[in-house]
Amino acid sequence: RVASYNPWVCLYWLSTGRTVGGLKLYHEDNLLSREQALRLYTQTAGWFSNENKVRGTIKVGQLADVVALSDDYFTVPEEQIKSITSVLTVVGGKVVYADQPFGKNSPPALPVSPDWSPVGEYGGYYHAAASRGHASQIVQPNHGHSMLHKLLGGGQSQQQSLWGTTGCGCWAY
Repeated sequence: RVASYNPWVCLYWLSTGRTVGGLKLYHEDNLLSREQALRLYTQTAGWFSNENKVRGTIKVGQLADVVALSDDYFTVPEEQIKSITSVLTVVGGKVVYADQPFGKNSPPALPVSPDWSPVGEYGGYYHAAASRGHASQIVQPNHGHSMLHKLLGGGQSQQQSLWGTTGCGCWAY
């Protein structure tokens, strides 16, 4: 299984040392606090992608995308961290996703791409209740490649040369 692009599954792992299935892999001495994990996931990611001058911290001159969450990351029981979702996401001053209680503000959903993606069948990020009985609990394979591929206007051969024979040259694997 490859890494999940769900930030909450990653933050759960960093702060608990447990896999999405609950297997404990790390000793307490090797865990991060929730605040440390969030800082690592946000601020350090801006540095890693060489975008620390425009993203990663909340200050003047940086991008100010905002999300309202389903739960308070700092206070929910640790097993609920991986189930946190956005109920409102604003990027560049525009609502790009909204769920209850903000659902009336939601733009139309984008089509699933590629059309054979498990996201079309199982939905997006990990949901414990929704995944019972299914072999895969993390189903968020599309992390921007399809959109970039469409922007490049390429066919299958261009996609393979761009992403390699496995279909992805992403450093995150």
